[in-house]
Amino acid sequence: MKGVILAGGLATRLRPLTLVTNKHLLPIYNKPMIYYPLEAMRKAGIKEVLLTTSGDHAGHFANLLKNGEDFQLKLYYAVQQNPKGGIADAIALAEEFAHDEPILVLLGDNIFNFNLLEARRKFEVKSKGGMVFGVHKDTESKQYGVIEVDKNGKVLSIEEKPEHPKSDIAQTGIYIYDHTVFACIKHLSPSGRGELEVTDLNNYYLRSGELTCEIIDWWIDAGTSYDELLNANSRVAAMVKEGKL
Repeated sequence: MKGVILAGGLATRLRPLTLVTNKHLLPIYNKPMIYYPLEAMRKAGIKEVLLTTSGDHAGHFANLLKNGEDFQLKLYYAVQQNPKGGIADAIALAEEFAHDEPILVLLGDNIFNFNLLEARRKFEVKSKGGMVFGVHKDTESKQYGVIEVDKNGKVLSIEEKPEHPKSDIAQTGIYIYDHTVFACIKHLSPSGRGELEVTDLNNYYLRSGELTCEIIDWWIDAGTSYDELLNANSRVAAMVKEGKL
């Protein structure tokens, strides 16, 4: 299994913090934000990772991360020409890199402490379809994609920011896909905001009956607002001081 970390976008909601660099290079307590998904890849047993970002910031990442040796990874880079192309558009850049292997995809601004190794092994047993990861969010779930699952973890529906959520499970930016993901992306059409949406990609797998969901304990989307960035810093600082991270 190969790893893909998505670290592009314009991050307009975090300006002026992101006027001079990429949001994924902002600090989360004692490390740059991008360190957290890289460490999650290593814990999951991934050996090779492709990091996608914009041309403006590719050099920033390369200067900091170099070839990934500090993370016990082989790190490669790809430039997303259109920063507004969407998550699925960025995943498509990994087609040649993946070389018909399944991929673990992480959004670079997602902060969590869940070890993905067991989920990776579970996926490799069935070796096909897709796997999404959710977290219980109660009344806040309608701010995110909402996942409805049955008792076996099979996904029944995914809705993006629904007014009336069918569950309290919010979709995180963690995904595993089999080698057919790139063919699926080629069948997608841009949404109303002109992006190839990851929810549309996940629904493609859902319609084939091959989409499952794993629940993680906590997760913060640190790149969405100043408050969530602060929340991530506070949560991580507390966990480090308690020896839990």
